[in-house]
Amino acid sequence: MAFQKIERMRPLHMVDLKSQYEKIKDIVLPAIHEVLETNTYINGPKVHQFQRELEAYMGVKHVIPCANGTDALQIAMMGLGLQPGDEVITADFTFAATVEVIALLQLTPVLVDVDLVSMNISIEAIKKAITPKTKAIVPVHLFGRAANMEAIMAIANEHQLFVIEDNAQAIGAYCRFSDGSKRQAGTIGHVGATSFFPSKNLGCYGDGGAIFTNDDALAHTLRGIVNHGMYERYHHDVVGVNSRLDSVQAAVLSAKLPHLNEYNAARQNAARAYSVAFDNHPHVVAPTICSVCDCHVFHQYTLRITNGQRDALMAHLQSKGIPCAIYYPIPLHRQKAYLDARYLESDFPVTNLLSEQVLSLPMHTELDPEQIDFITQTILHFFNS
Repeated sequence: MAFQKIERMRPLHMVDLKSQYEKIKDIVLPAIHEVLETNTYINGPKVHQFQRELEAYMGVKHVIPCANGTDALQIAMMGLGLQPGDEVITADFTFAATVEVIALLQLTPVLVDVDLVSMNISIEAIKKAITPKTKAIVPVHLFGRAANMEAIMAIANEHQLFVIEDNAQAIGAYCRFSDGSKRQAGTIGHVGATSFFPSKNLGCYGDGGAIFTNDDALAHTLRGIVNHGMYERYHHDVVGVNSRLDSVQAAVLSAKLPHLNEYNAARQNAARAYSVAFDNHPHVVAPTICSVCDCHVFHQYTLRITNGQRDALMAHLQSKGIPCAIYYPIPLHRQKAYLDARYLESDFPVTNLLSEQVLSLPMHTELDPEQIDFITQTILHFFNS
């Protein structure tokens, strides 16, 4: 039967980095070897090369490489000069790093609900959350889908707020505007941050991150912050941190960057195949996909299971050797570290619903039709049995 596992099928993984590496190792290994031979491990030529290449790819004036995506967010906020007590609005339905850095800097996180369809921050919720203490908005381009940046920038301009884009999951995604123009997610706000964690659409073989901005003065400040506040050795002009992308990871990223559009297209094709299989299913809500859509690069392919059987389906998939995951099972406003009497459960109806319904399927550049067919048929059989 269609849902029975085919023995010759390649093993399934949430992310298949090994198969991806096999295709590019002839480029990656010499690049790493060059770093080892030249001993230029920190701020070496490979880092500067990758910085220039990523600036060109993103269409942004300044890329500031750093050690990881969480640092990128923190350094972006430090560079903007936000002060303890300043309120920063962000989405309740996302990974904790986004709110973590707000709290670490003694800023005041203001968590708000998200949109049911896009799962990105709700525009109406942002508007309701603004107070005289609000200083910034942090939209998260969740699961690879660009948030509504046109509306967010309009709100920010009206209230003179900073916009810090959390682009850890959506590098290569575009935001479209009503005048027909489009720009890459992460390059629209005052500053953007991304992650090169290995599982990301553009991932290295360790950890890494980067900050994006078109503001010359802000870029100068950020470059000092990532390097202990130094512009000249042993001269500390600003309070900084130690957060530098190492040359080995930069070499890997330079080798992979020319393939990023190809990688994103492969993810979009896999997502399209998934969604066709689930079209009009009464209990499975698949992500919206258009034929020429470039606003979603599918870092994750996340379903909503609407009949209360999400956990049972997850167990069934795992019993068939199909990996899956729940991103995210506990909203941030319910996390022990971020409990706050200001938050009411009635403020987060969509987030609470998503945490009960979402289920992410394998999504990576190496998924093949046979694997997708096995996954989708297993899910459909679960509901039909």
